[in-house]
Amino acid sequence: MKRCDVQTRFGDLTLTEEDGRIVRLTWGVSGRADRSDTLDAAMAQLRAYDAGALERFDLPLRVRGSQFQRDVCAAMSAIPFGQTCTYGDIAKALNVPAQAVGQACGGNPIPIIIPCHRVMGAKGLTGFSGAGGVETKVALLRHEGGFLI
Repeated sequence: MKRCDVQTRFGDLTLTEEDGRIVRLTWGVSGRADRSDTLDAAMAQLRAYDAGALERFDLPLRVRGSQFQRDVCAAMSAIPFGQTCTYGDIAKALNVPAQAVGQACGGNPIPIIIPCHRVMGAKGLTGFSGAGGVETKVALLRHEGGFLI
């Protein structure tokens, strides 16, 4: 697996690529600077997103996990930039309990690129599994103009 780091206003991020597909995005620094066309494209797109010049990522991804995890990640990927939906909205579309959707959102292996930050609870803001927790989620939503306090 190849890894590289990218600095953003949302924190230091590490991208992981395997077989030409992004498989993970985590907060922190790996200290590696591997290169590939896929990693280079992912770094460029994350920087463009951070600069406000990109609203939709176009990268080859591989979501590891169950078919359900992949289905929830596909539903999150369909949420437009600057918009949100609820766990219940995704649950209804997939005909599953909202709690299961929440667990799958929390298990998203490629946050930001697969925008789990755009998923809210029925009564508003909920947790976020990335570094900084809810504060990072709010920062991402504000960046997209989808959350104003």
